[in-house]
Amino acid sequence: MKKSTINDVAELANVSIKTVSRVLNHEPRVRPATKERVQKAMEMLNYSPNSSARRLAGNRAYLLGILYDDPGTEYISNIQNGALKACRDDHYDILIFPVRYTDPNLSDTIADLVSSVRVDGVLLTPPVCDLESVRAKLHETNAPHVVISPGSGYDSQWKVVTNDREVCSLMVHYLADLGHERIAFISGAKHHHAIANRLNGYKDGMAQRGIRVRNAYCVEGDNTFESGMTWGHHLLDLAKPPTAIFCANDDMAAGVMKAAHQKGISIPRDLSVAGFDDVRLAHQTWPSLTTIRQPTQAMAETAAKLLIARIRGNGDKPEHFDRELESRLVIRSSTGPAPDWVVSEWVQSGWD
Repeated sequence: MKKSTINDVAELANVSIKTVSRVLNHEPRVRPATKERVQKAMEMLNYSPNSSARRLAGNRAYLLGILYDDPGTEYISNIQNGALKACRDDHYDILIFPVRYTDPNLSDTIADLVSSVRVDGVLLTPPVCDLESVRAKLHETNAPHVVISPGSGYDSQWKVVTNDREVCSLMVHYLADLGHERIAFISGAKHHHAIANRLNGYKDGMAQRGIRVRNAYCVEGDNTFESGMTWGHHLLDLAKPPTAIFCANDDMAAGVMKAAHQKGISIPRDLSVAGFDDVRLAHQTWPSLTTIRQPTQAMAETAAKLLIARIRGNGDKPEHFDRELESRLVIRSSTGPAPDWVVSEWVQSGWD
């Protein structure tokens, strides 16, 4: 059976191909009666949009680009899945475009992408979104873009963020409520500006509970399992080791847990460990990991919808288009009360 085309829909609905394209793209300049007629024709013909036909009918590629570093991580997989969901709903295709954050020619590479592939818009993920040169190049080429989880210095309204700082402060409060005062924090790589918000949230929570932040307890990982294991060994070898270690992502938290197991330290009896992201790994560790669930897929889906709205010209008031989605604590088995001997020591000598 021959597949119906956009021409068939236009003929049956007695409208132009351009009008069918406008209905497909949810554009506002279509009369309700005409829109209903086109939709009925598509239903009768069992028509599904063809990307090539739509491109011929208009001046768009109906293609969004996703720029990302660190390929292969579950975070990027979640970003792709969320964006794909939004694009399916709006009949857009996606170009997955891995780049290297450290590439000195990155901004020119992105300009070539926009001009040669003719993407209609771009989704920027961290840490690529933190590069001013990249954002400037997109402005220069007039490429619509939306940013996911930029650093706190990013002032554009076309962004989707989460409450990293606030929720990390809540994690510190939770650990303090369990009796912990020796709370360490392993931050992520410096070039991930959004992760800096997590460190600030840790410091906020410590200050709010009147707990001094010890420099020896604040260390910088690089978001990998290996760095979590390395710093886990380092922290647990201190003369006064922490009783709780909070990590800026789950991979590093899993590394800390392995370091503790290698040293014969019981989790959570002797050490509590917490992470951030709630990736599959958080369910696979033993014990299961207390963490912060970041709504990554929902953030990407929202960002893609915002980008499509911007492409369609629905962004006359961009202040209405920024979004903050809420992350939340997920309490599992890797955290528990501070060890009794530590609490006794505090009672006798106080916090130093």
